[in-house]
Amino acid sequence: MPRLKRKATKERLLRRVQRQRVKHITVLPSLVTILNGVCGFTAIVFASKGPEAGIGQLSHFAMACYMILAAMIADMLDGRLARISQNTSSFGGQLDSLCDTISFGVAPAFLMLQILEHKLELTGFFGENLLQRFIWLAAAAYVTCATIRLARFNVENEEDESAHMSFMGLPTPAAAGVIVSLVIFHQEIILPEVLAEGTRPYLSFCEGAIVYALPFLVLGVAVLMVSRLRYPHILNQYIKGKKPFAHFIRALLFLGLIIWSRQTVLVLIFCGFAASSFVKWLYYKAIRKRGYLALGTEHLALAASDEVEIPAQDNNA
Repeated sequence: MPRLKRKATKERLLRRVQRQRVKHITVLPSLVTILNGVCGFTAIVFASKGPEAGIGQLSHFAMACYMILAAMIADMLDGRLARISQNTSSFGGQLDSLCDTISFGVAPAFLMLQILEHKLELTGFFGENLLQRFIWLAAAAYVTCATIRLARFNVENEEDESAHMSFMGLPTPAAAGVIVSLVIFHQEIILPEVLAEGTRPYLSFCEGAIVYALPFLVLGVAVLMVSRLRYPHILNQYIKGKKPFAHFIRALLFLGLIIWSRQTVLVLIFCGFAASSFVKWLYYKAIRKRGYLALGTEHLALAASDEVEIPAQDNNA
């Protein structure tokens, strides 16, 4: 009897595994998703080579940033291709989150670590050990929050694309974009001017300020990723479907600005998007507090007027 029970238990487990086994997947969206992860891995490889020149005039740090931007494009395309072919699946969603963890979680954090370590080697900062621990903790917190953000998105996400008009918390590609845009601006705009002869002193200050601000920005966007602040879905709200003519003009202006100075515009777009919902939250909280204070002052005034006794008029006067 015990052998028969064990055999029946094994057969039930085998049938359960067979039911859960993935038999069919959509090839093209899955390949684009894998391309996202490969771009993230390539960004890590480039970041590990340091600030030396890579292809053309780009440093390896800048090349790593552009690979993360390429991963963002692949991340936008894979879900769109799956919905166009009407072949969305749980497998595709889980694969997308795993690749996003590499491209928008691990790669930006590792890039920040490499840039700060190179900066500390050049300056010989006396508090190097303490600062390195803080930088490592900032990177670890970023990776952790990005992973939590993606896991929460998988659980709370709605399959209906029309209902997906906003994100709960800062999306991981936007968080990575904040880091990447600042690194591109530093590597292609500020750093060449600093290395040039006869540079202005304030440029050296700006170069150091951008580098040393990176771990604090990493911690900030990490908190925004796991927050409950709502961020708009740019594609669904402003681009997809029929929109007012003003949206088209704005899109053309953005494209023109990117062509004119992509480094500056990327910083404005990503940092502005990340800060927008937080600024709105602070603004509405200040208005609400001001309203409560005004209401409380009014109540105090009414209470004071009730406590003051108005003397009765003397009719004989």
